[in-house]
Amino acid sequence: MRIGHGYDVHRFGDGDFITLGGVHIPHNRGLVAHSDGDVILHAVCDALLGASACADIGTLFPDTDPRWKDVESSRILAEVLTTVAERGWKPKNVDVVVHLERPRLTEYRDQIRHQLGELLGISIDSVGLKAKTGEGVGPVGESLVIDSMAVVQL
Repeated sequence: MRIGHGYDVHRFGDGDFITLGGVHIPHNRGLVAHSDGDVILHAVCDALLGASACADIGTLFPDTDPRWKDVESSRILAEVLTTVAERGWKPKNVDVVVHLERPRLTEYRDQIRHQLGELLGISIDSVGLKAKTGEGVGPVGESLVIDSMAVVQL
């Protein structure tokens, strides 16, 4: 058994939706990113890579490489899962915290959990997801950024 921890953050910018855990969520802003800016999947990727003692996603999928421009993060996750499997590991469970002031994720929670389970090849019962606000304080509370932390067990 191995455990890994991942983290990601992106600024809000122009747009009309955000993607979290592979789910498109309508919003009055988008995220500034080289890929689709899915902070949940990015944090999960780094947790998987860390647990299997690999380099992080910034090293493996640099924002200087045009192949990853505007790519859906589910594609990055698929590549990460292949790398992890080549080292003899597979996900057992994942727990995620996402910090954002808006949009509220209550109505999307189960959809995100289901999608994460599908992408990782694990049961929804092995996917934890919590959404927290910044209580109006700091970059998250002022709706300047969104961030996410993930812990995985391999």
